[in-house]
Amino acid sequence: MNALYRASRVLITAAMVLGLAGCNEAEQSEQLLEPVAFHSSDECHVCGMVISDFPGPKGQAVEKGGVRKFCSTAEMLGWWLQPENRMLNTKLYVHDMGRSTWEHPDDEYLIDATSAYYVAGTSLKGAMGVVLATFADESAAKGLAAMHGGRVLRFEDIDQSVLQQTSDMSHDMPGHQQAHAGH
Repeated sequence: MNALYRASRVLITAAMVLGLAGCNEAEQSEQLLEPVAFHSSDECHVCGMVISDFPGPKGQAVEKGGVRKFCSTAEMLGWWLQPENRMLNTKLYVHDMGRSTWEHPDDEYLIDATSAYYVAGTSLKGAMGVVLATFADESAAKGLAAMHGGRVLRFEDIDQSVLQQTSDMSHDMPGHQQAHAGH
């Protein structure tokens, strides 16, 4: 009886350790889905353009196996809205333009794209025509919209029709950018 008691305690302890290890692995995989820095040689996952050649907020989709980087938030959201990509275990990030400069967004200020405020239809230029400016703070987003035009949206408000409207405005873009509008 005493040996049976000790054996059952060992089995219960082993099961608890294995169970806790499994929880730790899930926690670690969540922690790995953090944003990463953009580099001068990075190319957009969708259109292949060099990301650092353009102003404005960028986007990235981080998965356990790697990261996809995008030259604009509109490019990232267009990719994300594809049904096969919505099934991925991916975390989306965008630059907080309330704490960053338009010409050179700071990777220290990458925020969760699903909680960001988006300003669509501004007069500001980026990689893909009229960009979707991104902010962590609603008042900063409203301030940009008041200064440069546009309307404030939330992540769940953005669909293909919003992205199509921004690419339809490409007639105001000069040369190279116009050739790549709507990717």
